[in-house]
Amino acid sequence: MFRKNSHIIALGVFLTLLTLAHVLIFKQLSPRVVLEELYYIPIFFGALRFGLKGALLTYLFASLLYLPFFFGSWSSTYLDLIDRALHLLFSAFFAFLAGLFVERVKRQQKELERNRYLANLGHVAATIVHDLKTPLITILGFARRIREGKGNTDTAAEAITESAQNMQKIVHNVLDFSKPVQLELKEEVLRNVIRQASESCMAKAEEKGVTLSVDIPDLPIIAATDSFNMQRALINLINNAIEASDKGQHVRIALEARKRLVAITVKDYGSGMDSETVENIFFPFYSKKSSGTGLGMAIAKKIIDGHQGRIIIKSQTGKGTEVEIELPYKLAKRGFGA
Repeated sequence: MFRKNSHIIALGVFLTLLTLAHVLIFKQLSPRVVLEELYYIPIFFGALRFGLKGALLTYLFASLLYLPFFFGSWSSTYLDLIDRALHLLFSAFFAFLAGLFVERVKRQQKELERNRYLANLGHVAATIVHDLKTPLITILGFARRIREGKGNTDTAAEAITESAQNMQKIVHNVLDFSKPVQLELKEEVLRNVIRQASESCMAKAEEKGVTLSVDIPDLPIIAATDSFNMQRALINLINNAIEASDKGQHVRIALEARKRLVAITVKDYGSGMDSETVENIFFPFYSKKSSGTGLGMAIAKKIIDGHQGRIIIKSQTGKGTEVEIELPYKLAKRGFGA
């Protein structure tokens, strides 16, 4: 609302100043030196910001300011009156055309956005159905075996439980992405948040034979952080790095204080990503993995954006990936949070 009002005020001020300049130049120089053509500028901007209605209202206000030029010494001959009248006529024609053009473009953009939304909705539905289909088939298959008295009951129960948990995870991820991230920001020592996230991923790294190292400076660095959600984002990034690494490879997590921000880096030396994957990595449900919903990176970005930060991906096929999170921060006094 403030932005809309500021645009209206700006248009009014511009038209008023333009008319004053018109008057001053008319008096000081010559009746032939006018600024009539410049009235098209605010009319065009009125159309861009407010459509046809904005163009016409801007034109009416400009015409009101322009009316004194029809009287007295401003229009001493019939040719002057005709010139003024033609100016108003052409301005009205321009305002109408500009407004119609902008309205048409806006309608086309809305239609494109609607079509894009429907296409994305279809893609989302197909992805969710595909991801739920595999665990559902497992559950139905083992439930049938239990009913028929075939196989090991404990094995079947374990498979059913695991599949149900996978389905629950998919549903939770979809719900998490569909709703705004509610953050409770508090001053946190970032190294504590990073250590907790890396410890949560340690078992997975050991299982795959990947070395996980954490490089954190001694001086505590404090940032306004939602510890739980930041850990969620970091765990997703670290797990992705582990999954992309082969046995014996190294994943490094680092924290670095820079001039006006703090950078958290997760770097692996694994398979890397091609340019298409990097470009679409934050797109919901985009994934080249055989499992997962493709929502992890999209949710991580929402969390980082909520912290007024940004996330940067650098990757090359066969050379690994570096993910960098930039956050606003402040240094703590010695001894705090050690």
